[in-house]
Amino acid sequence: MREVTLPAGDKLPALGLGTWKMGEQARQQPAEVAAVRRALEIGYRLIDTAEMYGEGGAETVVGQALAEALRAGTVTRQDVFLVSKVYPHNASRAGVQAACERSLKRMGIDTIDLYLLHWRGGVPLAETLAGFQALQQRGWIRRWGVSNFDRDDLLELAALPGGDECAANQVYYSLSQRGIEFDVAPWQRQRGMPVMAYSPIDQGALAEQPGLDEIAARHAATPAQVALAWLMAQPGTIAIPKAVREAHLHENLAAAGITLSADDLAQLDLLFPPPRRKQPLAML
Repeated sequence: MREVTLPAGDKLPALGLGTWKMGEQARQQPAEVAAVRRALEIGYRLIDTAEMYGEGGAETVVGQALAEALRAGTVTRQDVFLVSKVYPHNASRAGVQAACERSLKRMGIDTIDLYLLHWRGGVPLAETLAGFQALQQRGWIRRWGVSNFDRDDLLELAALPGGDECAANQVYYSLSQRGIEFDVAPWQRQRGMPVMAYSPIDQGALAEQPGLDEIAARHAATPAQVALAWLMAQPGTIAIPKAVREAHLHENLAAAGITLSADDLAQLDLLFPPPRRKQPLAML
């Protein structure tokens, strides 16, 4: 598995498992727990979730799957890098502490490896940052970061005391949504701050893109795998596609083994041109 390094030196897999839309329906929970458990069994070591997903339901799914995997000896807690996110309206200094405690309990863990502000809200960034720093001091989180931050947001954060310790920015990034390449991604790259790409195959839509078939055929791969391989070829980028079906879990994981050629990359640039000017930050 390719790895990406956080500013503090932590190494993360370049491909993880997203859990958006998990935990929303009780009848689906057993299948979702089984999917996350299976992901751990076949080699996934990065799992992304959030208190927003199913209003805590996805964190519960992750916690149950992890507990089962730990009991079975499939993984140790140190093997798995867990990411979660706090709602903006919970991001005050006191609110972030309460939210983090709830997330820890739902996942049955002592420490979240990376805790993100899900998007900007009405709470001043300085207050959220103070809350994150307090959580680090308590040992409840190891690293903190942000999500859905544009360059101006990142600049504002970096100007705060301790703001340069931001470990990552999770954004909507895919072949069809390349706007961050104009300013956000270069700014982060200069500072060694990874991009975490959510919806990296456009919730499955890129799997139907006919233009990807030719490149996929050259690698005996699927269009979705090409889309993921392209993301992982971008410096400092982590892709976190969601999958529940075992076939998709295997397919996504195998994409990490695909190396696209210069010709492949040039063809993808023709199909999905990089931005020539500043674009609004894509969000879902």
